[in-house]
Amino acid sequence: MTDQIAVLIGTGSIGVAIARQCAVGRTLVLADLKQEQLDTRAEELRNEGFTVETHLVDVSRRDQVEALAAFADGLGTVTRVVHAAGVSPNQAPPEAIVAVDLMGTAFVLDAFGKVIGEGGSGIVIASQAGHMGSFDAELEQQLAFAGLDELAALPALAEVDDSGAAYILAKRANALRVQAAALAWGDRGARVNCLSPGIISTPLGRHEMNGPQAGAYRVMLDRSPAGRMGTPSEIGGLAAFLMDERGAFVTGSDILCDGGVIAAMRGGRIG
Repeated sequence: MTDQIAVLIGTGSIGVAIARQCAVGRTLVLADLKQEQLDTRAEELRNEGFTVETHLVDVSRRDQVEALAAFADGLGTVTRVVHAAGVSPNQAPPEAIVAVDLMGTAFVLDAFGKVIGEGGSGIVIASQAGHMGSFDAELEQQLAFAGLDELAALPALAEVDDSGAAYILAKRANALRVQAAALAWGDRGARVNCLSPGIISTPLGRHEMNGPQAGAYRVMLDRSPAGRMGTPSEIGGLAAFLMDERGAFVTGSDILCDGGVIAAMRGGRIG
């Protein structure tokens, strides 16, 4: 019997929480930009009983993403893909956000859409930020369906000159790209969905809470229906539902899991 393979791209707290639930009984390929991070996570998960392989990847490089997909495919049948790599507005300039968060996600969906096994499923981690902006229908169609070279050349990607705006654009593009990718993944008997978390209690989330936008984040939490940060395990549980047989009818969807922040914004509780 061919081994089943789960791939986690981006080994932060949310990705690892998902992997703990979706990689049981599978060989888990951990992929990240930093070797030290890979080694630490691999040891942690091996100590929990997982069979782990590691692979360095810069998701902003199409060739490296394709090499990762080929590596995973060479180990067995890829049946789970979790894409959780990304940078935040406090970490990176707009061009890096476009390269990693937007183009990197497009590269992952394309490369793994060519190797995902029948019955497999994928999750892309986007953000509530993707629900904070609106774009015209023509641009949204391009973000969803443009070929990779055409996508990279869109003027809208080069014109964004603010990290916050770039992040909103990238995360909206993630959801659109997942919806479009559901067609090619479905042709292989597989599914793919997007999760758009709000403020989650991770090292990155806590960094944001102490950054330049700390006051705005505090208002979001205080005025949201949940009134708190989410936890990685909550995102992991939702992802597990979507990726296993319980979510078998769900594909091409973007699930907002933000504790009600976007509802509060649209309802006027957050200005």
